[in-house]
Amino acid sequence: MGRQYQQLLRQKGLAVLLGGGLALLAFSSLKTGSLPLTWGEIMAVLLDPEADARAAHVIQQIRLSRTVAALLAGGGLGLAGVIMQNVLKNPLASPFTIGVSQGAACGAAFAIIILGAGTIQQDGNTGFLAGSSLVVLSAFGGAILAVGFILVLASLEGVSTEAVILAGVALSAFFGAATMLLQYFADDLQLAASVFWTFGDLGKAGWAENALMAAAFIPPLLYFVAGRWNFNALQWGDEVAASLGIRVKRLRVIAMLLAALTVAVSTSFLGIIGFIGLMAPHLARPLVGNDHRFLIAASVLMGALLLLASDIIARTLLAPVVLPVGIITSFAGAPLFLYLLICRRRN
Repeated sequence: MGRQYQQLLRQKGLAVLLGGGLALLAFSSLKTGSLPLTWGEIMAVLLDPEADARAAHVIQQIRLSRTVAALLAGGGLGLAGVIMQNVLKNPLASPFTIGVSQGAACGAAFAIIILGAGTIQQDGNTGFLAGSSLVVLSAFGGAILAVGFILVLASLEGVSTEAVILAGVALSAFFGAATMLLQYFADDLQLAASVFWTFGDLGKAGWAENALMAAAFIPPLLYFVAGRWNFNALQWGDEVAASLGIRVKRLRVIAMLLAALTVAVSTSFLGIIGFIGLMAPHLARPLVGNDHRFLIAASVLMGALLLLASDIIARTLLAPVVLPVGIITSFAGAPLFLYLLICRRRN
C-alpha cells in the first residue's frame, strides 16, 4: 500500500510539473513575436487591455489567440492519440497514421480546386485563405469519411488491429493520390492555395475558430475522463472488459467517433499537424504509466506542450518569418519516434 501511495503521489507530482511547464510556455508564447514586449507590458495588457491599444491588439488578437489554439489543438491531438492507441490496441495508432489528416487535406483540395473556394491573400510575412468556410466544411467531411471507413473496418469480424492500421496507411495513400490528381488539374492559384492549406499553421485560428475547437474538445475530454476505468479494462483485452459489463463494440465506436471529431475540427481549421497525436501518449507513459486515470490527462498536457513549444520555435527560428508549425512537428516527431522505438527494443 505504501508503494502504491508513493506512486500515486509521483504521478500527481509529474502532472503538476507538466501543467506548470505548459503555463510557462504559454507565457513565453505571449512574449514571442516581431513586436518586442516586456513581461511588465504583457501583464499590464492582461490586467487592463485599455492600457496600451497596440500591445493589447497584438496580445489579444494574435498571440493569445494563437496560444489558445495551440493548447486546444495540441490537447485534442494528444487526447485522440491515447484513445485511438487504446481502442485499436496498437501503439502506432494516431490521427495521422489512420488517414484522418490526409482525408481532411483531400477534402480541402476538392473545395479549393473543384468548388472554387478559398483564395490566398498576404498579410505581412504570412498568408491566409480568404472565404474559407467551404474549405473548412469540406476538410471536415474528408476527415469524417476517413474515420467512417476505419470504424466500419474495425467492426468487421476477424479483422485484427494490425490490419486496421495497415488499412489506415492504405487510406492515407489513397487520399494522397486523390489530392495529387486534383492538384494536377488546378491552375497556379488553386494549386498554391491547396498546398498552403496543408501547412499546419496556428495563425489560421481566430477566437471564433478557437470556440469551435473548444466545443469539439471539452465534451469528449469529459467523456473519456469519466470512462477512464473502462479504458483501463479495455487495455487488458476485450474479454476482460466484457466480463466487467462493458459493451466493448459500443465503447470502441463512441470513443473513435469522439476522438475523430476533435481531430477533424482542429485539422479543418489549422491544416495537417503531424506526429503530435502519435508522440504525446508515448512521452506521457514513461512519466505516469498506463493507468488511464493519469495517462489521459498527461497525454492532453503533453500534446499541448509539444505543439506550443513547436509553435514558439516556428516563430523564432527564422524571425521575422513565421514557419508553419506542421513543419516543425514533423522534423521533431520523426527522429524522436525512431528514438523511442530503439529504446523500447533495448528494454
